[in-house]
Amino acid sequence: MRILITGAAGFLGSHLCDRLLVDGNEVIGIDNFVTGSRENIAHLMGNEKFTFYKHDVSNDIFVPGTVDAVLHFASPASPNPQSPFAYFNLPIQTMKAGALGTHNTLGVAKANNARFLLASTSEIYGDPLVHPQVETYAGNVDPVGPRAVYDEAKRFAESLTMAYHRQHKVDTRIVRIFNTYGPRMDLEDGRALPNLLKQALLGQQLTIYGDGSQTRSFCYVDDLIDGIVRLLLTEEHLPVNIGNPAEMSLLQFAETINKVVGNRAGFTFIADARSARDPQRRQPDITRARTILGWEPKIDLEEGLRKTIPYFKKKLGLK
Repeated sequence: MRILITGAAGFLGSHLCDRLLVDGNEVIGIDNFVTGSRENIAHLMGNEKFTFYKHDVSNDIFVPGTVDAVLHFASPASPNPQSPFAYFNLPIQTMKAGALGTHNTLGVAKANNARFLLASTSEIYGDPLVHPQVETYAGNVDPVGPRAVYDEAKRFAESLTMAYHRQHKVDTRIVRIFNTYGPRMDLEDGRALPNLLKQALLGQQLTIYGDGSQTRSFCYVDDLIDGIVRLLLTEEHLPVNIGNPAEMSLLQFAETINKVVGNRAGFTFIADARSARDPQRRQPDITRARTILGWEPKIDLEEGLRKTIPYFKKKLGLK
């Protein structure tokens, strides 16, 4: 297939480019480098099956020739308020990527009679009152809270995607992505894994916000990309959760990181507003992914961390 990927220089987008090229497809990547990195796709620039355009998806998109599939992955996603590239600090751009970007990419899919896949998020569920989160759960959300610029952009994107499917018969798919990690992550992302793994590799105490009882589940990037590719090749139009259902507390997670790294510095607990603001539980129900896609994650946390550590060491200048 000839496939258009927005957010192609991002963490997930670049891995998706790799996988689809390996599978024999031609890939056209779009990114404006607001949060993506040229480094993530530098190795693809000599590939005759890869074409790249620097472009903001909030503006009209023109791609020469026809495309068979459009995958919309462009959006700021970092929850770190201290990062200039976080959605907290790019609120308008984030909303535009979810609204105008989704509208423009759906337009490309419609014009080409192409498959369309939207990268949505577990943030759709807000701070969930249903556990684990199943796709039929509508969520516990705050449309005017500090995280709303990202959450509501993705919720609108899902609604618009389904509107195009129902009104214009566009062949759409929606993946709800849960916490994912691996090489090419932004070390200043603000999520638990880069924060804690960076501290462990530097021999520092791991910072735990609150008491560490809030839970997360972590999926290695190769597993996630495999699930997304499987979804693209199905005829499923309703949202599908992709993530690792192995839930653990953040304290357990931190203990695992210290174990794998060999860091003996221990932990420091901080009472901070972010611990109350963040969702307290996060775990995907992947029954639909197992049933429809025949998919479930294969790489456990310790193995995934070992695959990720060399990249973090390189970025930190460690041997």
